[in-house]
Amino acid sequence: MIHTALCDLLRIDHPILQGGMAWVTTPDLVVAVSEAGGLGIIGAGNAPPDLVEQYVKQVKARTSRPFGLNFPMFSPYLDEVVAICIREKVPVVTTGAGNPSAYIAPLKQAGTRVIPVVASVALAKRLERAGADALVAEGGEAGGHIGDVYTFPLVPQVVDAVRIPVIAAGGIADGRGLAAALALGASGIQMGTRFICTTECAVHLNYKEMIVKAGDRSTITTGHSLGHPVRALRNPMTRKFEEMEKQSLTQEQLIEFGTGKLKAAVDGDMIEGSFMAGQSCGLVNDILPCAELIRRTVADAEEVLLRLPRFISSPGGTR
Repeated sequence: MIHTALCDLLRIDHPILQGGMAWVTTPDLVVAVSEAGGLGIIGAGNAPPDLVEQYVKQVKARTSRPFGLNFPMFSPYLDEVVAICIREKVPVVTTGAGNPSAYIAPLKQAGTRVIPVVASVALAKRLERAGADALVAEGGEAGGHIGDVYTFPLVPQVVDAVRIPVIAAGGIADGRGLAAALALGASGIQMGTRFICTTECAVHLNYKEMIVKAGDRSTITTGHSLGHPVRALRNPMTRKFEEMEKQSLTQEQLIEFGTGKLKAAVDGDMIEGSFMAGQSCGLVNDILPCAELIRRTVADAEEVLLRLPRFISSPGGTR
């Protein structure tokens, strides 16, 4: 078994977080991941507070294991969602797309572990000072909204800059990724794209099959002109968005076109949907139950780590 400081911090069996993806990570998936010994995370996204609260209560009713909730800082319901986390005593909160410093203290006072997602060393330092319990260092290989530094250089720089546990994310889909993350100094991993292709994930089969069929060059980033690039699988929607950006349309026009596209993907719309996925999609070849995915990821990581000493030679040249 692989056991790290993250396991102790979050009271989980395996140092594996399931990324909190809007409209994707609903209670069935969250419960399955947590019951398998990882940390399942509800993706609040822009969902209305009553739906978020419903999800939280459903998860609490179905598992006694720790779970989390992710909200983006641009949520129009941010204050209401934070209030739900405090009132319902959500064990872990992860945040994205901004600086959650103002919310860390009240969440921690309620007993919640706060783990912001960061894409830079500067923000990592700032959030450690603000009281974050751990950090997800997410590289640009990830799906959805991304930064411009990639996982391999980002993770060790964040590890070197802070003293709290760091979780590697972006481009990770198997045990080799977990082993590599540990070698970079991380205490665990977060996977998003890989967990979409599980039997418990409620997205339309079209979404899952697009990922399984994808290769190393199947994703594209759009939205650079908005300052918030998004990585998704190539399809008619991304091609149209790319064309619209080249036409120098206003931000309002681009935002209007992009609104609702992720929900369309979750519902299986191959033309209008934004099928957000990371570059790890080329590593995903099947659809598995969460328990089997986590078991396989840990077992494969252990196998990799046990193989590594053979590459170390003694001073005399023997191994």
